[in-house]
Amino acid sequence: MKFGAVPLGDARGGILAHSIALPKGRLRKGIVLDQSHIEQLHALGQVQVTVARLEAGDIEENEAARRLGDALLAGSVGLRASKAATGRVNLIADGAGLAVLDVSKLTALNAVNPMISFASVPAHHQMHANAMLGTVKIISYAVPEGDLVAACAHARGAVQLAQPLKQNVSLVITQINAGSDESKAIAASEARLAALDSPLIETLTCAHTGAALKDAIGAAKGDVILILTGSATSDPQDVAPSALIAAGGTLERFGMPVDPGNLLFLGSLQGKPVIGLPGCARSPALNGADKVLSRVLCGVPVTSEDIAAMGVGGLLKEIPTRPRPRNV
Repeated sequence: MKFGAVPLGDARGGILAHSIALPKGRLRKGIVLDQSHIEQLHALGQVQVTVARLEAGDIEENEAARRLGDALLAGSVGLRASKAATGRVNLIADGAGLAVLDVSKLTALNAVNPMISFASVPAHHQMHANAMLGTVKIISYAVPEGDLVAACAHARGAVQLAQPLKQNVSLVITQINAGSDESKAIAASEARLAALDSPLIETLTCAHTGAALKDAIGAAKGDVILILTGSATSDPQDVAPSALIAAGGTLERFGMPVDPGNLLFLGSLQGKPVIGLPGCARSPALNGADKVLSRVLCGVPVTSEDIAAMGVGGLLKEIPTRPRPRNV
């Protein structure tokens, strides 16, 4: 592509590089200059103008953006592309889900040519209907076709939306004092689950003892079981993890390097995922439980190693209600 200032008489057919104000309105950058535009610029006293001109083998910005967007969506479900405009195509989620990204492929895409770019949400970011997962931007007015072909090759299969499995969920709450008001905690859980199209089918309450919790876990009907304890779980041998094991379950991980959310635990019972929620899950504010719950409900595997990797980026926003602020 050729780019630069040319005499006004030679500008016809060029792509206007910079917007120019007119007495009424403006000529916007990106338009292809025709004779009427040349006459308007001449009336302004312009003697030259900066334009871009495509050369053999160049692909115009909107066509390039469309092709790269199509490549990114190849094989994906639940995502759609916006119409290309000003070298941009946005990838939009049709509904709830989790962004599953091949970071190495996307990094390779962005390394082909700086004029060919794709920006996305973080990997495993929770999505909702009409949310933007990523945006293609062709920075220049055209790019070489060979570079576009290479970028598209990296793009294929690099972006997916893991959609909710719509599993039924049971919430088990232990209470130190029987009859405690758990409405806020239940509402926060319902909101989290609703955002992932996963119904809360029951809430079971029991005393904060190993025996009572063991029975409640065993009686839970949901495909996924959440446990929220009346007293913070502070050790793998504490009431909730011990009750899970006593019920015949297994403990995959206790504790996570995400704050707030350190006291989460993850296990299973007869093939059902079991998540021990940290106390901060009583609030609707983002916490470590959201990072695990969204993967489980969207069928994305989460292991102890996966949780260990959540530490980078795991320092979440401080909340005013935190009982012990980090800077104390």
